[in-house]
Amino acid sequence: VRLVESGGGLVQPGGSLRLSCAASGFAVYSYTMNWARQVPGQGLEWVSTIYSDGGTYYEQSVKGRFAISRDNAKNTVSLQMNSLKPEDTAVYYCTTEESGDMYRGQGTQVTVSS
Repeated sequence: VRLVESGGGLVQPGGSLRLSCAASGFAVYSYTMNWARQVPGQGLEWVSTIYSDGGTYYEQSVKGRFAISRDNAKNTVSLQMNSLKPEDTAVYYCTTEESGDMYRGQGTQVTVSS
């Protein structure tokens, strides 16, 4: 299992970013895939999930602003982030679980600042 995130960067409040997670070693459509974020000194915070049946869930603070999706052909999972706020600043990780073990990539930094 390998996950590689990309797409982070610096954006002004109200702006948008699209994060991407490239997976290898497994098919994303068969697994529950998540996006989580972490601020230095704090724990990992769950942001969004897409299930194998396509169902999606969002943390309350991002609901209506973020959208998770997957591309089965490219074996990727994306997170479209709109109306970004300074409190969205964090390192964002793509995660999944297999046989009780959690896997995540190296993360991608998102900074929302004017």
